[in-house]
Amino acid sequence: MITDSEFQRIVSYMHKNYGIDLSQKRVLVGGRLENYLARNGYASCAEYMAKVENNPGGAEATDIVNALTTNHTYFMRESEHFDFMQKTALPWAKARAAATKDLRIWCGASSTGEEPYTLAMVLMDYFGLEHSSWDTKVLATDISTRVLEHAARGIYLKEDIDPLPSKWKQRYFKQISAEEYQAKDVLKNELIFRQFNLMNPLPFRKKFHIVFLRNVMIYFPNETKHQLVQRIYDCMEPGGYLFIGTTESLDRHKINFQYVQPSIYRKQEG
Repeated sequence: MITDSEFQRIVSYMHKNYGIDLSQKRVLVGGRLENYLARNGYASCAEYMAKVENNPGGAEATDIVNALTTNHTYFMRESEHFDFMQKTALPWAKARAAATKDLRIWCGASSTGEEPYTLAMVLMDYFGLEHSSWDTKVLATDISTRVLEHAARGIYLKEDIDPLPSKWKQRYFKQISAEEYQAKDVLKNELIFRQFNLMNPLPFRKKFHIVFLRNVMIYFPNETKHQLVQRIYDCMEPGGYLFIGTTESLDRHKINFQYVQPSIYRKQEG
């Protein structure tokens, strides 16, 4: 059983290192970590946390992130964003990047891959026969190595890919068992999966035209959220579009982004 002081230690560690607020998640933390501690032979949570804190790059620190981050997603989630992409954001981005044919998109909370794979399919569908002359690879990052491994494999149940248009299922997925489908290489090759902590400095050399950061900031305190959004603003092209979750919102008085419509924001055009 995790004690109150151990719980506060975990909350403090996750907030300090990853910006995640677990202060109201006592049941989740207890349920997930108690199982982990029992499986791995720890006498107490304090013993485990000592290992995590003493070796932040070690397996135990990776495990606590994998255990305590929630990753719920599905193909075509909040599909109105993909409609807006095709009708508004991509025509602007294509014109903006016409000289270099280098269109840069970042999916900052990739989870198990459904969102970045959907983005890649939207891009290939939009560019059509022109696609081969463009670099439209999507950078897909997440804090959890566990979900990134799942995403890189690209294996999903039949029911998972059912929301996709039939032409996309046929073109981009192959059946590998009675119930499983795998993303074909033509789709996988459009994605770059990387582990990344959103609390770290953003290391990008080139600016993004489009950023998807959906359903992750709900775990951040407001101050952390607004600091992150400002850093994202700085690493985007003028006129670039930011998409957040449809249940999320930003305080327009505390950010530089212009409000476009619920859950869609835009950097001022230069």
